[in-house]
Amino acid sequence: MYGLTRGAITLIGAAAAGFLIWLSVQIDGTTLGDYWSVVGLLAAAGLVVALSQLLGGWTKWGWPRLSGSVFVLAFLPVFVAVGWILLAYQPDSNWLSRHVASWSKDLHLVGIMSDLARSLNVLAFGLGLVFGLVFDTTGPRTEPLFRRRDRPAAALPGAHPLESAPPPPASERSEPPRAVTNVDEPPLADERRDS
Repeated sequence: MYGLTRGAITLIGAAAAGFLIWLSVQIDGTTLGDYWSVVGLLAAAGLVVALSQLLGGWTKWGWPRLSGSVFVLAFLPVFVAVGWILLAYQPDSNWLSRHVASWSKDLHLVGIMSDLARSLNVLAFGLGLVFGLVFDTTGPRTEPLFRRRDRPAAALPGAHPLESAPPPPASERSEPPRAVTNVDEPPLADERRDS
């Protein structure tokens, strides 16, 4: 049943992502708004693919949660790198894109950025996918196998009358345990006073 559910949800997620990709290629303008619309649709397609795995029982039907470590260690660096490239290669040269391009030249990043800029659509899809991977589940809630008893075993209904309660832990004993001595050795001075 789990495999069928996950397969069906993955298919639905892939179909939704395909629809979003199809929508992105229907936008044929070269304006700044069209550029960011395409980027947003492709990022949403990547997000849908990641969330389909989460909703499909990827981690066995637990409660969804945001993973802080994945957000900080994975998503934020990807967001900065991909966002930097997307800002630098906007179709309309504006103040922000000119500054990002200038800073990239100063940091000697122009070569790698121009190589990656050939795949802006893939970068946008990947950004959405990585953002979707930030979400995780806690796993199913299960009952513990053994529960601590609040009452001694003899006090439980149906317990055998000859059964005794377990001895109290060492920290709750009233007198300290005595050391076992060898029979052949004479008793210590403290033990002689006690007897």
